[in-house]
Amino acid sequence: MVDDSATVRTVMQAILSTDARVRVATAPDALIGWAKMQKEAPDVVVTDLEMPRMDGLTFIRKIMAEAPRPIVVCSGLATRGTELAMRALEEGAVEVITKPKVGVRDFLHESAVILLDAVWSASQAQLRVKYPLVPEPRRTADAVLPNRVLPVLPGASERVIAVGASTGGPEALRIFLKAMPADCPPIVIAQHMPEGFTRAFADRLNSECSIGVKEASPGDPLCSGRAFIAPGNFHMLVERTRAGLVIQLSDGPLVSRHRPSVDVLFRSVAISVGSKATGVIMTGMGDDGAQGMLEMKMAGAINLAQDEASCVVFGMPKEAIARGAVDFVVPLQRLAQMALRCFEKQEAVTSQ
Repeated sequence: MVDDSATVRTVMQAILSTDARVRVATAPDALIGWAKMQKEAPDVVVTDLEMPRMDGLTFIRKIMAEAPRPIVVCSGLATRGTELAMRALEEGAVEVITKPKVGVRDFLHESAVILLDAVWSASQAQLRVKYPLVPEPRRTADAVLPNRVLPVLPGASERVIAVGASTGGPEALRIFLKAMPADCPPIVIAQHMPEGFTRAFADRLNSECSIGVKEASPGDPLCSGRAFIAPGNFHMLVERTRAGLVIQLSDGPLVSRHRPSVDVLFRSVAISVGSKATGVIMTGMGDDGAQGMLEMKMAGAINLAQDEASCVVFGMPKEAIARGAVDFVVPLQRLAQMALRCFEKQEAVTSQ
């Protein structure tokens, strides 16, 4: 773990050391960290971006060029650092997380969960996990949205594509959204990403895609040719109003160890959109989204999973498939095309 703040190193080392399977070495800058790596190769590198002597982005490039291994960026989320963090993902970092905020009640515990999950997720991305991850007790989507009886949607014409992703998701989403035509159905996305990064991520996708991409805000109406990304540290839900489908946000507890949670988004789509929806679950560790996708299928949606060969981590798609929630397993490059074809299938069933 490389960070020039002694306080941050102490706190993060204490958090990681709560898991007896984790052994931590620290360094105050990238040059010292690199020297330690030559003596004992780590399974995962956790690094800050803004450091003396060698900045984090240069450090990531050096690692990926000379000794590739999973890298987790841990940033204080300063405004000036946000763009650098997005570049770090492009250079090869597999996760970006928030530094623990010492002294803020209840945040340190959540930081421990997020930090440990990020480290294990990164290690699994490179198939270096030596011990199975033992999941801690966690909340389901019931903590945010009760699993009530699915309503009948009288004549609703809205179509929605709901997407969930985690480790490896930023690049997968870029490929998926760039393949979408300008008149595609509205797309709602829960990507595991911390507060402060989702806006920069959405802005970057917006500049690269033919559709509009934005960080979701409460009350945003779902409309064709637009994709909405759940803001970090908030659950995103789709609600049906008299005016149509809109987005709502919730700062409720972590669900399936995440906020935003794919399970929460998918359940809301099952309730509000039902058979008018298509679900897509992408690369990521764990099982967030598996139960929500099953609820979407029970409501009549057609669901897709990214195939193992194109995933960075095949955890989330694998769990959804195992629960019988997935209709088609598709390579990443074909996911967008297949998602659009699902609506043709739904139209054919409806017209019969």
